[in-house]
Amino acid sequence: MGDHWIATLDSGAVSTWMTPLWTPFPSFALTMTKVASAGREPTVPGSWDRPGQSSVPERPDAPETPGQLLREPSRDVDGAEPADRLATGDPPPRWSRADLQQRLERLPAGHPSSPESEKPEPQLSSQATDTHRDDQPDTERQGEPDAPKRDYWSEVPRFLQAASDHQNSWSNDRTAIGVDRSHDPPGSWRGDGNQYLDPDQHVRAQDTITRICRKEEELTKDLRKADQDPSCDGWLVGLENRIKGEERIKEKIGELLKRMPDRTVEDVAHELPDTIRYTFCFLSERYTDGYWQIKDRMESSGHSMIYSKNHWSGNLEYRGVNTRWMTGDGQRFEIQFHTAESLHAKQDLTHGTYERLRNPLTPDDERQNLRSFQKEVCSWVGVPRGATAIPDYNRKGQA
Repeated sequence: MGDHWIATLDSGAVSTWMTPLWTPFPSFALTMTKVASAGREPTVPGSWDRPGQSSVPERPDAPETPGQLLREPSRDVDGAEPADRLATGDPPPRWSRADLQQRLERLPAGHPSSPESEKPEPQLSSQATDTHRDDQPDTERQGEPDAPKRDYWSEVPRFLQAASDHQNSWSNDRTAIGVDRSHDPPGSWRGDGNQYLDPDQHVRAQDTITRICRKEEELTKDLRKADQDPSCDGWLVGLENRIKGEERIKEKIGELLKRMPDRTVEDVAHELPDTIRYTFCFLSERYTDGYWQIKDRMESSGHSMIYSKNHWSGNLEYRGVNTRWMTGDGQRFEIQFHTAESLHAKQDLTHGTYERLRNPLTPDDERQNLRSFQKEVCSWVGVPRGATAIPDYNRKGQA
């Protein structure tokens, strides 16, 4: 088996560095040519419904658990920053041990992960009962006693490079094939996947999105209270993305109306499960208990779970538990449960491939490569102890 050279992303370009590593995807084979960005930003790994923001993830200086996945400092319900965040001075680099330590020190004294807690200080790496579970021999990982340990974080640089190589292998023009807006009437809307809303439907979709934003405000206060509770084993991440992107909501409405033309915009929008969505992250050793803790808290606040899907077993292309909920007045929302590894895999490595897979214009041969990449990434994500026992749930007629 020949060597493949991997590269890392740096300031919008791909620059090579001389470490030979095996990669399982022939279509992701690397070249030794530096690829200039030429003003075109890679889209894989992709954004997380973050319009206007760069879709290129920051590269870690070392394969450590990323500091940004630890609990953010406590905020008041209105979002105000604590006074100690007003101190001057440059913060330590993201992904660094200093950054991790500062975030841990900001936790409340009673929090299980706080250095002031009486419990032993938790390890920052994911402690999983399952190791890398593929059919490859482990000789290259165990050949030498002093060889560096390979885990999810050690593999991140090659995953980033494989994703970038794949992005460079397709033309941005391919996403626009078959999308012709030249004959659409004024006020209508058409998505990149050819989803369509006529002018009246478009106006009603925009009004619906405005109503969803108003409902989100009260719901987020509830979730922030849970996050700030010192007894909470997890922490909220990605609150800036708690409302799905407007374009993505319109795409989903357009897809549903095409399948159910007798329904109204309001009808199909009401059934969208994740226009409002939240993510809790947990240390691996507290993941399973943390899931039940948040579930109990949501139910005691008057919210009803209508669906839960455990992706820690069976699904080879995604890791985590995804749940759907309904407020007392019928607003649906989603809560995802992740570890640092599974969240990073989803958000920074495979979200771009997911976006390509859901685009109906993506050809079959590319889909096969995308799915192979997602499987390889997820095979390195550690499974928290007890996570596979979390049951699925589906309330009939609701999810």
